[in-house]
Amino acid sequence: MHPIKSPALQSGKLFKSLVMLSLALLLAACGYHLRGAAIMPFKTLYIEADNPESPLIKGLRSSLQANHIKLLDKPEKADVILNIASDQTDKQILTLGGTGRVSEYQLHYRVSLRAYDNEQREWLPATELKQSREFPYDDTQILAMTTVEEQLYLSMRTDMIQQILRRLSHAKPVITP
Repeated sequence: MHPIKSPALQSGKLFKSLVMLSLALLLAACGYHLRGAAIMPFKTLYIEADNPESPLIKGLRSSLQANHIKLLDKPEKADVILNIASDQTDKQILTLGGTGRVSEYQLHYRVSLRAYDNEQREWLPATELKQSREFPYDDTQILAMTTVEEQLYLSMRTDMIQQILRRLSHAKPVITP
């Protein structure tokens, strides 16, 4: 037995389809588009870091490879050398409650970097990138607060990788006379 489709049910589906199509056209008309691969001004890169297995370096490697940059094991043949001098996190007490207990923390994430080529021309001068996030703290929910802190650091690291990629995509060698 086949269910009978009422005209009201069919017109509801048609209406939903028209609404979805209209929204898609509006987004396209306003210039919205998904972020694609960044266009880099170089083809090969060597990453120089104290800890090449840090989460930042691993994420950076993955993102660069997704942008079709060949990562080399030795700096001699690289178009650009990216030096990550430091990658640091810290946590500071932001506010205390009336009983002297911590009620809010501020997390900091700092990355010092520079990029240059084998002729020692600067592509990115030595720079420190900084991010911070604030979060309320409840010492009765320590496990949940630890998870929140980890997620905030992960979010900052992801943002930092995107910021480094944006800077690299606009980098060019500085030619000194």
